[in-house]
Amino acid sequence: MTKKKIKSDYFLNRELSWIEFNRRVLEEAADKSQPLFERVKFLSIFCTNLDEFFMIRVSGLKRQIIGGVHEASSDGLTALEQYDLIYQELVPMIKELYRIFNEDIIRELAKNKIRFHAYEELSKADRNEIDNYFDNQVYPILTPIAIDNVHPFPNLVNRTLALAIVLDDPETAHNEERISVIQIPGNLPRFHKLDNPGYNSFLPVEDIIRANAHKLFPGMHIQGSYTFRITRNADLELEEEEADDLLTLIEEEIKRRRLGVIVRLEVQKYIPDKVLRFLISDLELEGNEVYMVNGLINLGDLMNIYKLDKRNLKDESFSPRISSFFVEEIDFFKAIRKRDILLHHPFYSFSSVSEFIAQAAEDKNVFAIKLILYRTSGDSPIIKSLIHAAENGKQVTAVVELKARFDEENNIVWARKLENAGVHVVYGISGLKTHCKMLLVVRREHGEMKRYLHLSTGNYNPITSKIYTDFGLFTANEDFCKDASDLFNYLTGFSRQKEYRKFLIAPFGMRKGLINLIDNEIKSHKQNSNGRIIIKSNSLVDDKIIMKLYQASTAGVKVDLIIRGICRIRPGITGLSENISVVSIVGRFLEHTRAYWFYNNGKPVIYTGSADIMQRNFDRRVEMLYPIEHSGIKEDITEILGYYLNDNVKARILDGNGNYTKKEFVSGKLPDCEKSSAKTANLNTQEYLLSKVKKKFLSERKKEYRKKIKKLKQKNRTS
Repeated sequence: MTKKKIKSDYFLNRELSWIEFNRRVLEEAADKSQPLFERVKFLSIFCTNLDEFFMIRVSGLKRQIIGGVHEASSDGLTALEQYDLIYQELVPMIKELYRIFNEDIIRELAKNKIRFHAYEELSKADRNEIDNYFDNQVYPILTPIAIDNVHPFPNLVNRTLALAIVLDDPETAHNEERISVIQIPGNLPRFHKLDNPGYNSFLPVEDIIRANAHKLFPGMHIQGSYTFRITRNADLELEEEEADDLLTLIEEEIKRRRLGVIVRLEVQKYIPDKVLRFLISDLELEGNEVYMVNGLINLGDLMNIYKLDKRNLKDESFSPRISSFFVEEIDFFKAIRKRDILLHHPFYSFSSVSEFIAQAAEDKNVFAIKLILYRTSGDSPIIKSLIHAAENGKQVTAVVELKARFDEENNIVWARKLENAGVHVVYGISGLKTHCKMLLVVRREHGEMKRYLHLSTGNYNPITSKIYTDFGLFTANEDFCKDASDLFNYLTGFSRQKEYRKFLIAPFGMRKGLINLIDNEIKSHKQNSNGRIIIKSNSLVDDKIIMKLYQASTAGVKVDLIIRGICRIRPGITGLSENISVVSIVGRFLEHTRAYWFYNNGKPVIYTGSADIMQRNFDRRVEMLYPIEHSGIKEDITEILGYYLNDNVKARILDGNGNYTKKEFVSGKLPDCEKSSAKTANLNTQEYLLSKVKKKFLSERKKEYRKKIKKLKQKNRTS
């Protein structure tokens, strides 16, 4: 780890903080106590995270540098300084990535009969099989492109592997090295599986092409072939105000994304200097944009290995629990009328949400369904239910966010499919991204229209609901439902509604609302000396909220922050943030819940919702935070936050210089937090919550069993 460059008394650098988050992902891959395939998964996640970082964040810095922007950000670093520091931080991390893979993961995979082979070490029969595969499946779709004065360097597609082939014409008197580039099509399997019974034996596609490259250049002598990969800017730059059709504009920008400005070149360590200089020159790159790797380029493709059916090498599977409120009452509307219902995914099944929409689609008394779709899965039952509802004559409205990063193409497909079925599809507000998560169902009951609402911190996506932690709230609260109707009208029509009864809505008053909540806690602390704030968020970036939290700390309020990713606040600084602590948890599930908890002299005020503490969430998105008003759910969320604050297995503590260290067990009671086993033993929060769900499931099964036995005994007595 390189020494951090701190230029601000108040703020850590956003990009360096993100790198520290990804370092914690890499720590999970290095953890030998984890099942092998889980370590493989974290290696893959580390690499795909890094891809997105370069495509969005690093490319943004490069645009500033090219544009001559020398102004420092609030942390005191210019774009050029950040660019250099990113390189300094990432080079040793990438070296560690490949050490873990080459020295540890590959060996452990081999012990479990999963091997990556080099072409040269294959048997003759395997080589014949590979050669036939190349001739029939690979050769026909390859296009070698010569590089010379007539043929410029090809426009390689973002994040695809390529080979630089160094050639010599034996018919010329002198050795005139020429270079040809082959882009490896992204639709070819990265790892070709050999037919070796009892083993999972793989050969990387680039090695298959390299071994057969002579077939592409008959009559030429191949002096060497070297794998490389480029990463391009992929952040959409939209002029929405000038667009006649947002759908068409997004489609055009997606095409441009494939050929954006290059921000990274990955090359294998053994590439000759001459070839490397050629690539750097022709791609117009700087030295701090070149990353040397010691092995397979793009370990993100290891997710294909993780998908192998090797349950013994993965975390123990689990079945999410169905909420007891929906077990006792299968009529969702009746269950929600009785009380608010909180689901904590993935510990509680997302199927309850899908089934609620399916039930609404069938119910003859349901007149309208309104839903915000930010991201969803490829074969979503929710999409099918919305289509079915429209076919049943219900008024169905879907707000589809076309600008959901890297899901734009999927959302265009779903938008068109929904439109074709008669669903009213709306693309949100020009200039803003719609990120709030909300489902509203309108049903006629006793001659009046009754509204039912589902609010969530996460997307309506059955796939990610199994691997992300999220809160979902079912409610029939009248004020909540009225706010939801007003918000939908803002998204779909010309409403300029800015004031809401219960919700904090961005871009209107969310930041101000949170600042007021912090101010109230400061005021309460001055009166009662027991001020406390707990915030759980994915990121903490916004300068104004950070400064307000510093004010709370200097006033004596205890501030506990559970921030998974980027965190720009500097905890533990004398005279500024002695009362602020920050932990990050990276574990089996991606922490995605957001919660804003204020002690309020023993009457906690809690908000949850879709928004992180970032400028974009407050100023450039339609976001929503909603209060928790049911006393039982308040206790549940307080208890859950208590677990996270007590975690001493996956938790890492942030210091004032931006470094994270493993949390040590500290005894002591946390105010108003659940009296968990954390007081006496190590606590892995996610695993503990899983164990609680399993215990409840077994307890419910026992109750069902006892009921059946009781009925049988009664039946026997009567007979």
